[in-house]
Amino acid sequence: MNAPERLVVIVLFEGVDLLDVTGPPEVFSLVRRESGDTPYRVLLAAETLDPVTTSAGVRVLPDVTFDAAARHRIDTLLVPGSVEADPERGVRALAEPAVVDRVRTLAGRARRVASVCVGAHLLAAAGLLDGRRATTHWSTARQLAEEHPEIDVDPDPIFIREGDVWTGAGISSCLDLALALVAEDLGERTALRVARQLVMYLKRPSGQSQFSVPLAQASTTRRVDDLRQHITRHLDAPLTVADLAEHAHVSERQLTRIFKSELGTTPSAYVESARVERARQLLESGDDTLDRIAATCGFGTTDTLVRAFRRQLDTTPTAYRHRFRVSV
Repeated sequence: MNAPERLVVIVLFEGVDLLDVTGPPEVFSLVRRESGDTPYRVLLAAETLDPVTTSAGVRVLPDVTFDAAARHRIDTLLVPGSVEADPERGVRALAEPAVVDRVRTLAGRARRVASVCVGAHLLAAAGLLDGRRATTHWSTARQLAEEHPEIDVDPDPIFIREGDVWTGAGISSCLDLALALVAEDLGERTALRVARQLVMYLKRPSGQSQFSVPLAQASTTRRVDDLRQHITRHLDAPLTVADLAEHAHVSERQLTRIFKSELGTTPSAYVESARVERARQLLESGDDTLDRIAATCGFGTTDTLVRAFRRQLDTTPTAYRHRFRVSV
């Protein structure tokens, strides 16, 4: 029996982020390939039918105008975002009043609403996130919190669902958000098959962090880069503050100051994050026991490994492996 058609309307406007627009439709189209069914119909809506120039310079043709889209019964309204580079304040998300008004109107016709990346700023300006917990790209999370104190902004998860409103984090997490929508509509099995076609993790849970350790930490000195490489190469060693201070030829007190100023964390916290990162890789790609992974990554015991996973990822190593184990 064929699933009922679900109309997905994606909001278009000048300067919109290209991947925010094209990523989710790719997920929805793969449902047809995997299930033989066509449950999703995607329409791109804009103020007029003239081509819209995205932030990448690629022009996209709308399918319908906003007025025409508002006459439909919308299952899912997807709201992408756009940014500008401010020389003084860095990247800033945009929320043009005319687009905000259109989002507010279309949201009233939709069963559920989802923002992609900095599209959360449009939902916020439309009043759709008031009193809710929401996420956005980490680079504009502070802006969202400052401009909308009525929103509980959490910059870490890759997506958050609050009732019929979803918010997604940055860039490629638009695929995770779309997969979560598919899972809600058609079940986990269909979503997992689509994820495999996309050569993605089998499906990251909403609570998984936007960051991995190597990406999250940036440094500006050769000494800190050397420490990071030393930690990565010797995860099975004790790596105490005293050990790291000796390796860097500084006092323990100075080492702590270096980590705080350069990486915004303590030496112990960084080491634990690096060990969790390595454990994640082993859980995703191999069949080692938890005892062996704990030893390889320097946790010592499985209990220590489990506690670190709960602190860092709010899950257990076993649950993580169950979701993300990649079969070859």
